[in-house]
Amino acid sequence: MSAISNNQKQMISMTKSIRVAFPFLFDTRDMVAFGKKLKARQIQEWQGYYINYKLMKKKVKQYAHQIEVGTLERRHVLKDFSRMLDNQIEKIVLFLLEQQGLLASKLAKLREQHDALEQQPEISQITELREGYRVVGYDLLKLLYFVEMNAIGLRKILKKFDKRFRYRFTDYYVKSRANHPYSQLQQVFKHVGLGAVVGAVSRNLHELQDCQGSYLSIYDPPALPLQDPVVDSIKAAVDRLTHSTNFLNFMAQHALIMQEELPAPAEEQIDEERYHYVSLLLNLANTFLYMVNTYIIVPTADNYSMSLGAAATVCGIVIGAMAVAQVFSSVYFSAWSNRSYFRPLVFSSIVLFVGNAMYALAYDLNSLTMLLLGRLFCGFGSARAVNRRYISDCVPLKIRMQASAGFVSASALGMACGPALAGILQINFKIYKLTFNAMTLPGWVMAVAWLVYLIWLWFSFKEPCRDVEENNSPHASDSETAEKNTLEKGLKQPLLITSEEHQEDDEDAEADGSEEVSQESRRPAKSIASAYRLLTPSVKVQLLIYFMLKYAMEILLSESSVVTTYYFSWSTSTVAVFLACLGLTVLPVNIVVGSYISNMFEDRQILLASEIMVCVGILLSFHVIIPYSVPQYVCSGLIMFVSAEVLEGVNLSLLSRVMSSRLSRGTYNGGLLSTEAGTIARVIADATITMAGFLGQSQLLNITLLPSLLICVISIAATCFTYNSLY
Repeated sequence: MSAISNNQKQMISMTKSIRVAFPFLFDTRDMVAFGKKLKARQIQEWQGYYINYKLMKKKVKQYAHQIEVGTLERRHVLKDFSRMLDNQIEKIVLFLLEQQGLLASKLAKLREQHDALEQQPEISQITELREGYRVVGYDLLKLLYFVEMNAIGLRKILKKFDKRFRYRFTDYYVKSRANHPYSQLQQVFKHVGLGAVVGAVSRNLHELQDCQGSYLSIYDPPALPLQDPVVDSIKAAVDRLTHSTNFLNFMAQHALIMQEELPAPAEEQIDEERYHYVSLLLNLANTFLYMVNTYIIVPTADNYSMSLGAAATVCGIVIGAMAVAQVFSSVYFSAWSNRSYFRPLVFSSIVLFVGNAMYALAYDLNSLTMLLLGRLFCGFGSARAVNRRYISDCVPLKIRMQASAGFVSASALGMACGPALAGILQINFKIYKLTFNAMTLPGWVMAVAWLVYLIWLWFSFKEPCRDVEENNSPHASDSETAEKNTLEKGLKQPLLITSEEHQEDDEDAEADGSEEVSQESRRPAKSIASAYRLLTPSVKVQLLIYFMLKYAMEILLSESSVVTTYYFSWSTSTVAVFLACLGLTVLPVNIVVGSYISNMFEDRQILLASEIMVCVGILLSFHVIIPYSVPQYVCSGLIMFVSAEVLEGVNLSLLSRVMSSRLSRGTYNGGLLSTEAGTIARVIADATITMAGFLGQSQLLNITLLPSLLICVISIAATCFTYNSLY
């Protein structure tokens, strides 16, 4: 009996070849600061062309000492440090151009051989030509990693300078250099020119792919996947450098499924063993049903509250009770997913079944308390943290982006289907003593839906194997187990450190007067408080923006039934149609932004423009002109909602980019922090609606919009303050 599978053997063989070509990628010295890690991961023959991080760090300390003793003025420091940075960048760029020329020469020679083969194709020569392109691909991959490491070094030394002198030097330097027509900084941060080489290698390898004896092109639809680890690695490295985007990528960003590192292509073999398609569908179905459950009561919550003797604006508490419980459930579900995925999903389904049944029974029991408890139970069943974690841990890298986009699409579809379903359930009948009407049917329908889902889950979900179980297989021989463990350990090392990665490690090391970093500084955050301490000003601003957009959207959606009934006498069906139409804009808007707008503008530009448009939508929503018209409400609401949707995508994209790598794993991760920020925003928004109701429905709209406007203006100002740090 074979101790390890054929897939694992292939993975080991392929990784050995990558290890030989790129030994610096598998350096296991993980507990060192960036300066030593940069030196350890340098390509030996290119050592003289990397940024001299150690020298520049030493100069920053010297500047600080000279300013302290009064022998040097601040303006001289800025001028001297700028000159030093310019020289370092010029050294990097000139070497980069030289290497690009060498690659272009090699490709030109291969092109000549390729043209000759088109006249008299021979299998052996085609194979040899493919190997030639692969060799160029490996050289290109080395060059991309070279650029990435230098870009990281530049970012980190700029941040270190800012911190030491409490001066926003990064803003000045990036703005003055990046926007100049002769910018060398763009060569480092945007790898201008390398794209042509990437395209040439990818296209030619694709054309030489043996697919039933025919030549293919990457430009010919339908594009068939090229099973070549070199091209996969190049594509992943390019994506890291450019943050390139498309519709799927833009949608996937909404999920904020953070990755601690970029895995090697061989790691996909490991993922395949843990992947189960039906289990992924069950996670997406859970996401869809939960969003339906959240919004199905919005059109009827005010009428339900009044039928139980409360004011219409108590709908804010009814809707918000689910979010209140979700604040706590997100934490325990995130912790639970460290041990299991099946059990928390079963628990979630049972709790949601009970919660919806209680919500429906509250009408016949004439109990507002039962109504609120039912919604609290529904909130305690929120397993979105489990859904995110499953995609991050158990879906192969090659389809993880599609799965993340599916997660967001399921949420958007559920958000649209919830109100639409409420608009359909406009019937009234009794069975024994149970009343089924527009107010109770949402609860009964969702209870049945969760019961069906629970049965499907019980028989179809497959609990994935954990890493601990895989690494301690009793069937493997000692030598094979050791090699496998060594391989997996190597694969789990970061190929590239992200621009913000281990920023806190450098700071800790500097405070101790040593480059060595303790193991404690690398571990995931152990509490919300420790996670909060890892947040930089840029991350805090992005979380504030996320809070703002969720607050504004919740105000718009939750009070829509009360406001439209008061001003326009809309029926429940009309409110449901309006909310469903808002929800249906999510996918078209993301297609436009992801496919076109994000390719024309930087994320930070789209971010600021979207915030301004949200502010415009809020301003247009105020009841100033009398009478308050339907076109004004609908248009302002559409502007606010669509702008908030665009804002959410770019906000989460930037958030995942600037957040510490320590928040990519563990219970208290970046996804949990963003979920908590959004959930707390919804809780406060729903509470605001209920409190504003005490002043009367005539004042409800303007009073609830004022906090939205204030938070939006503050977020715009904060974005302007940190704008250049989002580069």
